[in-house]
Amino acid sequence: MSGLGEPSEGFVRISVVTAFPDLVRGYLASGVLGRGIDSGLLDVSVVNIRDHAPRSERRQIDDYSFGGGGMVLMAGPLETAIDSIADRESRYVTYPSPQGAVLHQELVEDLRRVAAAKRLVIVCGRYEGVDERFVERCVDLEVSLGDFVLTGGELPALALVDAISRLVRGVVGRESSVTEDSFFSGMLDHPHYTRPENFRGHRAPRVLLGGDRSAIEAYRRKESAVRTISRRPELVARAGIMPYLSRGAYAALLHHPVLDRNGRMTTTAVTSADLHDIARACRTYGVKKCLVVTPLASQRDLVKRVAAHWITGRGADFNPDRASAMRGIKVFPALETALAWVRERERSEPFTISTTARLREDSVSWLPLKARLLQEDRPAVIVFGTGHGLHEDVMRSSDAVMAPLSGGGDYNHLSVRSAVSIVLDRFFGFR
Repeated sequence: MSGLGEPSEGFVRISVVTAFPDLVRGYLASGVLGRGIDSGLLDVSVVNIRDHAPRSERRQIDDYSFGGGGMVLMAGPLETAIDSIADRESRYVTYPSPQGAVLHQELVEDLRRVAAAKRLVIVCGRYEGVDERFVERCVDLEVSLGDFVLTGGELPALALVDAISRLVRGVVGRESSVTEDSFFSGMLDHPHYTRPENFRGHRAPRVLLGGDRSAIEAYRRKESAVRTISRRPELVARAGIMPYLSRGAYAALLHHPVLDRNGRMTTTAVTSADLHDIARACRTYGVKKCLVVTPLASQRDLVKRVAAHWITGRGADFNPDRASAMRGIKVFPALETALAWVRERERSEPFTISTTARLREDSVSWLPLKARLLQEDRPAVIVFGTGHGLHEDVMRSSDAVMAPLSGGGDYNHLSVRSAVSIVLDRFFGFR
């Protein structure tokens, strides 16, 4: 994939190896696939296994399973068939099988990249399957459509060809149809309606009929989020939710009130490394501003000087990317002041999430909090503490406290820079 939000460039090369070529050719000749093949965007060929069977009256490609059971496709004709397509270095062989990795959108995108670099060969099994020695010798990847059994591999093969092909630019006429589809961004698609406006007493949503594009897009984003949370909540974990939030997201870096090593309230010093790394993390994940909070005027001046060096000074010419990140820093004397600024800017009360490295009874895992951000019509502010963590006053005033990050061991002493990157990736990262 060339990047999130747009179909990939280039054409793909795919060969389908099957004992029933007419089943495959009929589907490939119709619809967008047929047009894509005719226009030269797709190179899809069909190879008949029987053409590569030993020369005999029956052209035998299957035989009884050793040890009893049904018929199994023989290794010899299969290997001869794929050798006729491309040598080992120039091909990538996929075998649809119940034993394979379950197909998902990321895997489809990986296979599209493979099909642009090599010829993707999809081998269709039949009967009880294929000789395991063929799989061991020749197959690079086994894939499954799910935990069910079909009579043959032609349907999974066509599903692969279809899913891969629609990622090629120009195959689907309206490219936004690809980027808006379910799973492309990790979320389910929004509902669709067409004429008549009133179908047996059920009216299409009024917002879709008004012509206000911004209102329509907002409605569709909301419906997509609602559908995903209610129907496939597990998808939220790896979805890029930033485009679906009704308001902006912010990260607040507190230097007061925080704790010292003895658990007492203290004020910590600003560090240049924190500013650089956290600003870049915020810019990467689409966070609107990094809100740096310190009550010390000298420290606020330091933040402004560091940022100015990269925004307007020699640093801006030397590293424009760093300048882009540092523009996202805004400094405040208190968290309340920062939240008031967000409230005025977004015209909505912020939803605040405090972070901590300590176990608390009132803490909530990041995943339900991520889902809640989709449900809230409020700007999100995730608050990070320096020193030895946020003071209890900050925790109590937050809308939620996120459970500590954990690597599975008993050591939990991440730097604030590392914690910010991990949390932002979990909330706003795509896959």
